[in-house]
Amino acid sequence: MTERAGRSQKERMLAGEHYNAADAELVGERERSLRLMARFNATDPADQVALRAVLTELLGALGEGTDIRPPLYCDYGYQTFVGSGCFINFGVVLLDVARVTIGDHVQIGPNVQFLTPTHPLEPDARRSGLEAAEPITVGDNAWLGGGVILLPGVTIGADTVVGAGSVVTKSLPERVVAVGNPARVIRTL
Repeated sequence: MTERAGRSQKERMLAGEHYNAADAELVGERERSLRLMARFNATDPADQVALRAVLTELLGALGEGTDIRPPLYCDYGYQTFVGSGCFINFGVVLLDVARVTIGDHVQIGPNVQFLTPTHPLEPDARRSGLEAAEPITVGDNAWLGGGVILLPGVTIGADTVVGAGSVVTKSLPERVVAVGNPARVIRTL
């Protein structure tokens, strides 16, 4: 058996390789995330200390002065790293199979989706339960309007604004405004 074949499904997932999401260890980690999300989403929104305590346990990193409004949904939590001074509005979805990195002073509107998972196109491979993922990165001081969808592997440059309802299929450079489905740059800042 090769070293690669001997790696756990979690190691494969973290390496961005195909892995089986039904693996018992990964199922357990998603269940942990579900419990923490339920606690976060049930906490009094005015109790910032309690909210931050749950987020600190759930997320990979949480910067100072960041405000995340419940409800929040994620796959694992520990794959999400949020910088300082961010505002994340209601209903964010973080499918953080791969790493999600959110820079400092990022503004995120309601119901924004970070979708890192990918699935095989071929039916037999998809039926087998294999999936993979690609990371998503949002640069400092970016603003994602309500309902934005970020697809696997995209990077949003620093100071970039993505208009409400846009679907980002390809990376966007720094200091631009992008809108639409698929999102396209309409001006430079």
